Amino acid sequence: MSDQSRPIRLGVNDVLHLVLEIFLFVSLGIWGFLTWPFPWNIVVGIVAPLLAILIWALFLSPRAVIAIDSFGRALVEIALVMAAALAWFTLGQPIVAVVFAVLAIGSGVIAGRKALT
Repeated sequence: MSDQSRPIRLGVNDVLHLVLEIFLFVSLGIWGFLTWPFPWNIVVGIVAPLLAILIWALFLSPRAVIAIDSFGRALVEIALVMAAALAWFTLGQPIVAVVFAVLAIGSGVIAGRKALT
């Protein structure tokens, strides 16, 4: 059976991982719009999530442009998660930062272990 004819099986962690990735991008946008003074808030509010999306597309997407090993993928994902968590800390929301970081790292570990098997 070829890869294209197999049904796609999504688990709870796959959905959680997707939601956390979207939350990461939105978090960086919110941080950019709220932290920086006008007109830089518009620039950073748009560029920060776009840069994170570009990094995700290059290294982490299922069809990543630059193929790296699992360790490299983990480092890139941790860097993106920490950027979003730090954004929430700078916005004065440490609980959101910690909850997001714990959920994202836990989901990433589960997804990484699944990819290795």
